[in-house]
Amino acid sequence: MGHAGMAATAVRYLRSAGTPASAGTPYGRASAPRPELRAVRDDERAPVGPGEFRRVLGHFASGVTVITARDEDGPAGFACQSFASLSLDPPLVVFMVARTSTTWPRIARAGTFCVNVLGADQGGLCRAFAVSGADKFAGVDHAPAPVTGSPRLAGAPAWIDCTIRAVHTGGDHLIVVGAVEALGAEDDGAPLLFHRGRFGRFSA
Repeated sequence: MGHAGMAATAVRYLRSAGTPASAGTPYGRASAPRPELRAVRDDERAPVGPGEFRRVLGHFASGVTVITARDEDGPAGFACQSFASLSLDPPLVVFMVARTSTTWPRIARAGTFCVNVLGADQGGLCRAFAVSGADKFAGVDHAPAPVTGSPRLAGAPAWIDCTIRAVHTGGDHLIVVGAVEALGAEDDGAPLLFHRGRFGRFSA
C-alpha cells in the first residue's frame, strides 16, 4: 500500500472509531478497547474555557508555516502554527490540524506534504492560506518539492518535503507525523513569528 493509501486508511479509521492508531500496529487497529459511551458529569468538565486557554497559550511565541500538498484536483494548503521537529533518527516532523479542516482530507489523499517555513515578510501569504474556501494559490509562485512534488512556495526561508508516516487523534485535532524525504533552507532567511494574535520579527 502506498503512502496515499495508508493515509486514506488512517483517516477512514479515525472517523469511524475515534481512537488513536497505535504506533507499530497496522493502520485501523485500536491500541485499546473503546470505552462505553456515557454522559459527561459536571465534575469531569474542562477546568478552563477555550477563551482563557487561547489567551494563556498565546504567550508562547511560534513560527508560522504553510503545509502544502498536491492531489488529483491540484495544489492545496493551509497556514499552520502547530508544527515541530519530532525525531532526528529517523528524521520526523509533526503538525496538528483541526478535524474540521477542509484541506486535510486532500493532504491525506496525497499521502505527502511540504512544510513551508514562512519568512518575516510573508505575513500576507499566511493570511491568504488561513482563509477557508478561497483560491489560496492565486498569484502565488511555487514549484514542486524534489521528492513528493508538493508545492514549495517561493520566498520561504526553509522547506521540508515529507511523506505521511502516521496519524493520531488529539482532542479536536489530528496529529500528523511526517517522514522527511528532503529539505533545504536559506541561511540568511529571517522567520515570521506569531505571538498573542500578532505577527512579528526576531531580534537578536
